Amino acid sequence: MNVKISRSLGMVAVLYFTANFSAQNTTNDTVSKETKIEEVVMIGYGTQKKSNVTGAISSLKASDIEDIPAGRPEQVLQGRAAGVSVISNSGQPGASPTVRVRGITSFGAGSNDPLWVVDGIVVDNIAWLNQTDIEGIEVLKDGASAAIYGVSAAKGVILVTTKKGAKGRLNMSYNGSFGVGSASRKLDLLNATQYATIMNEASVNDGRAPMFTNTSTLGQGTDWQDVIFNTAQRSSHDFSISGGSDKSTFYSSFGYFEQEGIVMRDISNYKRLNARINSTHRVLDFLTIGQTFAYTHTKSVGINANGEFGGPLSSAINLDPTTPVTITDISQQPFSSDYNNPFIVRDDYGNPYGISHWVNKEMSNPLAFQKTQLGRYNWSDDMVANVFADLKISKDFSFKSSLNGKLSYWGNQGFTPRFYLSPSYKNDTFNSLFRQNEKKFEWSTENTITYQKKFGGHSLNVLLGQGYYEYNISSGQNVTYQNLPTENWQDASFNFDIPQKDRSTNAWDGKETHKTSYFGRIVYDYENKYLFTGTIRRDGSSKFARAYHWGTFPAMSLGWNISNENFWPENNIVNSLKLRGGYGSLGNDAIDNFQFANFLTAGSNYSFGDNSIHIGYAPSTLENPELKWEKTSQLNIAADLKLFRNFDLSVDVFRKKTTDILRQVNIPGYVGVTNNPWRNIGDMNNDGVEVSLGYKKNWGDFGISANGNFSYLKNEIIRLEDDKPYDNFASFQSMGPVSRLQIGYSYGSFFGFQNAGVFQNQAEIDAYRNSAGGLIQPNAKPGDFIRTDVNGDGKIDEADYVYLGNSVPKYTFGFTLNMNYKNFDLMMFAQGQAGNKIFQGLRRLDIQTANYQTAVLDRWTGEGTSYTNARVSMDDLNQNYTRMSDHYLQKGDYLRLKLVQLGYTLPKNVSETIGAGKVRFYITAENLITFTKYTGYDPEIAGGDTYGIDRAYYPQARTFLFGANVQF
Repeated sequence: MNVKISRSLGMVAVLYFTANFSAQNTTNDTVSKETKIEEVVMIGYGTQKKSNVTGAISSLKASDIEDIPAGRPEQVLQGRAAGVSVISNSGQPGASPTVRVRGITSFGAGSNDPLWVVDGIVVDNIAWLNQTDIEGIEVLKDGASAAIYGVSAAKGVILVTTKKGAKGRLNMSYNGSFGVGSASRKLDLLNATQYATIMNEASVNDGRAPMFTNTSTLGQGTDWQDVIFNTAQRSSHDFSISGGSDKSTFYSSFGYFEQEGIVMRDISNYKRLNARINSTHRVLDFLTIGQTFAYTHTKSVGINANGEFGGPLSSAINLDPTTPVTITDISQQPFSSDYNNPFIVRDDYGNPYGISHWVNKEMSNPLAFQKTQLGRYNWSDDMVANVFADLKISKDFSFKSSLNGKLSYWGNQGFTPRFYLSPSYKNDTFNSLFRQNEKKFEWSTENTITYQKKFGGHSLNVLLGQGYYEYNISSGQNVTYQNLPTENWQDASFNFDIPQKDRSTNAWDGKETHKTSYFGRIVYDYENKYLFTGTIRRDGSSKFARAYHWGTFPAMSLGWNISNENFWPENNIVNSLKLRGGYGSLGNDAIDNFQFANFLTAGSNYSFGDNSIHIGYAPSTLENPELKWEKTSQLNIAADLKLFRNFDLSVDVFRKKTTDILRQVNIPGYVGVTNNPWRNIGDMNNDGVEVSLGYKKNWGDFGISANGNFSYLKNEIIRLEDDKPYDNFASFQSMGPVSRLQIGYSYGSFFGFQNAGVFQNQAEIDAYRNSAGGLIQPNAKPGDFIRTDVNGDGKIDEADYVYLGNSVPKYTFGFTLNMNYKNFDLMMFAQGQAGNKIFQGLRRLDIQTANYQTAVLDRWTGEGTSYTNARVSMDDLNQNYTRMSDHYLQKGDYLRLKLVQLGYTLPKNVSETIGAGKVRFYITAENLITFTKYTGYDPEIAGGDTYGIDRAYYPQARTFLFGANVQF
C-alpha cells in the first residue's frame, strides 16, 4: 500500500499558559451525590435525564473541549460526535468549516448548515462565539429530537450553552497562548530543469520546436511555494470572572485571539475580540430574571483560498520555476520592455518583481500581487443578547418568556493602486478606494409554559410554547473614490476632495422575513422503564402563498429501559440496555420572500410614438401559487448499552428522506423572464448507521478513558424535475461539469470518461474501430488515453460518461484516548474519513505552459513506458487533460492524528509552596501526522456544498505547544 505521510515544512512552537484563581466565600455550596450522578442533556426549551432520552442526541461537556487549542468554535465537534461531519474549508485564519449533521439534506434552497441555538437564541453561525465560554454542546440529530424547532431544523440542530456563575464561589481564570505555525505539507512540483524538459517534450510532440535550448543550465529555479509559505504567529488571551450568592450569579469573560496565515501573512490574518456577561437574579421566591450578552469584533484579511483563477496559492502551483522572484538585470529578461512599464510593482529596493514569460492570465508573481492587496480588510461587530423571566406559578406550573436579538455590522475596505503584473493582468487606468458597510438586525420572542408532575411511578412534563421571529432587517451602502492623488494605500483616504465624476455610491435595503410558531411537547415515563416523547410544531412563514403559509411538523419517540425491569437479571456482561426509536417531520423554507408570486419589475424599457424611451415593466419570473414547504422526515432506531461495567455503547440506524425539495427550474430564454421560477422538484434519501463506544477504568494510580465513534452514510437522489435523469452540478474551468445530481447516485457524484489505458502504438489506435469501420478516437496518437465507448455507438462523447466516484464521504470516524498515571496524563485524538473521491484540479487547463506536479514524470514517452499516464501535449487534440475522466480523481481517505498532549501535575506539597492549588505543565502536538494517498495539500476538503473539488486548498498548519495550567 502506497501511503503518503504529510511532511513538515517547519515547526509550530506555542507557549500556552492557563491560570485559575478561586476564592471561596463563607456560603456552603455542597451538592448532593444524587444531583451529580444523574446526567442531564439539553433537549430544546428544557432538559432531560440522559438515561431517559429517546432521541438521537450527541453531547459534549466543557471538560471534553477545554484542552482543544483556541480557534473556530465549530471545530470542537470534529471527530467527537457520531453522524456530525466537520470539514475545514481552508487553513486560512478565521475560515469557517463545513458542518453537516447526518449528511446532505437538500440540494435546492439554502445551505445544508445546521440550525445553531446559543443560550436559546437562534443564530446563523457561531463564528462570534468564544470557545472558552462554552459549557456544553448538544447535537439534535434525528427528527424526533429536532422537531421542537420545526421549519429550521431539517438539517439538524446544535444547541450551545455558555458558562454561568456558581453560587457561593468567586472564580477568576486566565488562559493565554502564543505560538508560531508553518505548513505541514507542500506539493511536489517540477523544478526549472524538469519543467523545461517537459515543456520541450510537449512542444515537440505537437510538431513544434523545443521551447528551451539548454535545459541543463536552469538548475532548480524558483520554488514558488517557498516564496508564499511563511511562519505565522498565533496568540490568544482569555480572562473570566464568575461567582454568585443565593440571589444572583454572574459569569463574565474577555478574550482576544490573533492568528497570522501560513500563506503570505501580510494579506492573510485574523483578529477577534470577545466580551461576555451572563447573569441570573432571583428577585422573588417565584421569579427569576436573567440575561446573556456577547460582543465580538473581528478583523480579517484573506486570500483566494480555494480558487484556480489567481491568488498566491494557485500562482505558486502554476507559475514556471524558470522565472526569478526579482529582476536585477532587465536586459537579460525576455520581453524586457515589460519592466519599463511605469506601474510595474517593485520590491523595497526598487527591483521589479519577475514577470513570467510562459505563464500569464491571472497568474502573477505572488510577492508583486501581495503589494497590490495591502490595506484591504474585512471587519464585523456582532452583538448577541437575550433577556428572560422565569415565573414559578405553582408547584407544577412555570412560565418563561424571553426576548432574543442579534445585531451585526460588517463591511470591507480596500485600496487598488495602478499596477502592472503582466501584459494580461494590469490596472493602468486609475486607482480606487472602496468601502462597504452593512448591518442586519434579527430578533425573536418566545414564551413557554411548563407543567411537571410526578405521581406514583409516573412522571409527566408538558410544554406549550409560542414564538415570533423577524429576520433580515438589513441595509447597506458602499462608496468608491477614483483617481486619488496617491499611489500608497497608507495615504489613501475619503477625505480627498476629488471631482464628483470620480465618486460613485450605492445603497440597498434587505427583504424582511417574518415567522410565527406554536409548539408543544409531552415527555412521559413510567418508573424510568417506559418512555415517550411527543412533539408538534406549527410554523407560519411569509415566503409562501396564503394556502401554504403554515406547515405542521409532528414527531414521536419511544424508549424502553429493559434493564430497569424486574425480570432483568443482575449480571456483569450487559449492565443496562435501552431501546429507543422515533420518527419526526421537519421543514425548510430557505428561499427569498414571495417566490410564489409574479411581480412586475422596471427595466423593460421601450420606445413609443415619438421614439422616445419610456420606462417599461415586465414580469420577473413565472408565478407558482402551489409552491410549498420542503419537508424532511426521519426514522431513527437505536440501542444504548452498558457492558462489562466499563463500556458504554450506542448504535443508531436511521433513514432521512427529504421530499418536495425547493429548487429553481431552468426555462428557455424566449420565455422572457429574468429569474428562473421556484418549484418543488426533488427527493433525496440519507441512510446511515452511527456507533459510539466509550470505556473508562481505574486501577490504583492508573486510569484510562477512551471514546470512539464511527458513522456510515449512504446518500441517494431519488427524484429530479420532471423525472429527468440528472442535472449537471459543479464545473471546473473549461472542462465544464465534472459532477452531477443524478437519480440513483449520491449528491455531487463525479461523472466522466473511464480510461481503459494508454495507446502504445498506432496499430492499437487503428484497431479501435466502430461497427462501420471508423476510428473511435480519430484524433488519438500513441501515448493518448483510451476512452471507453460505454454505450457502444462507435464514438466518444458525453453519452459515454460513467459514474466515477462519490464526493460525499461514506465513513467518518474519531477516537479520543485519555490516560493518567499518578501525576502524568496523556491525551490523544485522531479523526478521519473514507469512501470518497477528490477531484484534484490544481493545474490551469487553459495555460498549456503551467507547471506540473512531479507525477507527470511518469508519463508515456514511448511504447511500454506507461499504461496509466498519457503523454504531454500543448494542443491535446485527444483531450487527455481537458475533459473530465478518472485521471483527475484520487481517494480522499485519510486518518489524522489531530492532537496529542502529554501533561504533568506537580505534587500538591510542591505547588502549595508557591501558593497554588494546582500546577500542571504539558506539551501538545496538533495535526501531527496524516496518513493518506491524496497528493494535494490536504484530503480534508469540503468546499461548502460543492464537495470534493480541490482548486488550490489553503493547507492547515502543524502545531507544537508547551503549556502550563496554574490554579490558586
